[in-house]
Amino acid sequence: MILYIAITLLVFAAMEGITWLTHKYVMHGFLWYLHEDHHQKTDGFFEKNDAFFLIFAIPSWLCIMLGSMNQNYIAVSIGAGIAMYGAAYFIVHEVIIHQRFKWFSKSNNRYIKVIRWAHKMHHKHLDKQDGESFGMLIVAAKYWDKVKKDESFQQSRKAV
Repeated sequence: MILYIAITLLVFAAMEGITWLTHKYVMHGFLWYLHEDHHQKTDGFFEKNDAFFLIFAIPSWLCIMLGSMNQNYIAVSIGAGIAMYGAAYFIVHEVIIHQRFKWFSKSNNRYIKVIRWAHKMHHKHLDKQDGESFGMLIVAAKYWDKVKKDESFQQSRKAV
């Protein structure tokens, strides 16, 4: 059981790197036509970009289903790790950052501020070139530094 939990957590962690690579080289590369409407807003709730949910969900589902059917619990663990990352991605990207669902819209948590700022810097680029901040859960130090500086500035303004 410990092996399967470890595999699940390892896959979850590896998905951040896979997401970064996929975002930079696939979504901002040959599948830009699916991702473009995420950078250049269109009317409506759904985007072509939402198709990437299926691109990641199908391997997860297949690993869980086929692994369960064949009692291959390593495959189930891989699928579970992908699914857990998908759930985290949904909460962070769709709920917290883009607020497509208004569940955590007024948070003052520093981590949430940092991921929102990093994603804002990603979206300042309206085309597929010259992007930055392609990951989701792990954020570069420069974004942490910027938010800390902003918080310090806000504190100094309150003190005056």
